[in-house]
Amino acid sequence: MKHPAGPKPLLYVDVDGVLNPDHPTPGFTTHRLLDLDVHLSPRHGDWLRELAGTYDLTWATTWEQHANTHLTPLLGLPHLPVVRFTGYRPQPGDPRIPTLDLIRAAKWAPLLHHAEGRPFAWIDDIIPASLRRRSFLRRDRLLLRIAPTEGLQRHHVDRLLAHPPRPSRLVGPPSVRWPWLRRDSGP
Repeated sequence: MKHPAGPKPLLYVDVDGVLNPDHPTPGFTTHRLLDLDVHLSPRHGDWLRELAGTYDLTWATTWEQHANTHLTPLLGLPHLPVVRFTGYRPQPGDPRIPTLDLIRAAKWAPLLHHAEGRPFAWIDDIIPASLRRRSFLRRDRLLLRIAPTEGLQRHHVDRLLAHPPRPSRLVGPPSVRWPWLRRDSGP
């Protein structure tokens, strides 16, 4: 489904700390997957299906393709696109990341490459404050850090639905954005 202004924004979804909280509350079921205890709640599947009306859901997790194999059936989701982090090689044009954030921001460049300029939201328990600050005033990005002890909550879903990222107003070269700057725009 396309939105009137183009394709839906992407929603990058992490697993551990977001859908699999550190301290699950009642309503979560523990599953043994890949030799790990994974706590999942059916309400997360309901919320993600609700968000799929506004967003194109995409796995952004170190589970990578294992998320489709093991988690989508348990959450009642279709197979989703996956951002590959394993084996990612820095590329020309990758954003500069402060040295102290290099480990915590390892997903950032692959996400930007995957988005290819599309608006996106990202829900993860590890999003450096420096990235959240740099994205705060951008209408084409919404970065929500999820508390890993609690995981995804209804208020996060409400925020994602109320304020989906939109295309940047500044699209194209300056001569397109500001036609009065064109050299050929005479009287």
